[in-house]
Amino acid sequence: MVNARTYLIVSSIVVLVLLASSILFFQHNAYLLVSFVIIACTMIPFFARFEIRKITGREVVILAILAAIAAVSRVPFAGFPSVQPTSFVIIVTGLVFGAESGFMVGAIAAIVSNFFLGQGPWTPWQMYGWGMMGMMAGLLRNTWWMKKMWGKLIFGFIWGYLFGWFMNAWIVVSNIENMTWEFFISIFVGSIYFDLAHGLSNVFFILIFSTSWIKIMNRFKKKYGLLVSS
Repeated sequence: MVNARTYLIVSSIVVLVLLASSILFFQHNAYLLVSFVIIACTMIPFFARFEIRKITGREVVILAILAAIAAVSRVPFAGFPSVQPTSFVIIVTGLVFGAESGFMVGAIAAIVSNFFLGQGPWTPWQMYGWGMMGMMAGLLRNTWWMKKMWGKLIFGFIWGYLFGWFMNAWIVVSNIENMTWEFFISIFVGSIYFDLAHGLSNVFFILIFSTSWIKIMNRFKKKYGLLVSS
C-alpha cells in the first residue's frame, strides 16, 4: 500500500507543475483558481491517511486551528516586511505532527492570510513555499540536530532565505521574456534585507516560544492520540 508520505511527494510535484502552468498558460489571470487547486492537492496526503487509519475530528480541528493561528498572526505584523510568526507556527507544526500536517498548514495559512492582506499572483507561490517549509520540518524532525535548539534555529534562519528566494522565482519566471542578468541579480540583491529579517524573526520566535509550544502540542498529541502515525 502506498503510504501518505509518497502521496505527499507526488502532490508536491503536482503543485510545482501547476505553478509553472499558471505562468505559461494563464499569465496569472487564474491565480485564485490555481490557489484552490493547490489546496486540493495538499489535501491528498491528508486524505491518504484514511487508507492507513481513521482520522478523528480532533485531528482535523487541531490542524484547522494551527492554520488559522498561522494565518491570523501574520496580519498584525503586516507593517513589518518579512517579520511575522507565521513561519514559526508552520515549522513547529511540522516538527510535532509531521510532514503532511506541516505542508497543509503552511499552504492553507498563505491563502487564508491573503484574504486579509490581498490575493495576487504571488499567492500560489507563497502556498507552495510555506508548505515546503512545513514539509521539510516534518521530514527532518527525527534527525539528531533538529532535536537540538541550535538545529531548529539554523533551520528557521536558512528557511527565511529559502522562502525569499522561492518568492523571487515567481518574479523571475513571470518576467522571463525580459530577463537580463542585471535584472536577475537586482531581484535577489534587493531581497537580502527582507530575507534576513525573515530569518532573524524565525530565530527569535523559535528561541523564545518553540520549547513551550512543542511541549504543549506534544502533550495534546499524546493525550488524544493526534496524528500519531505522521
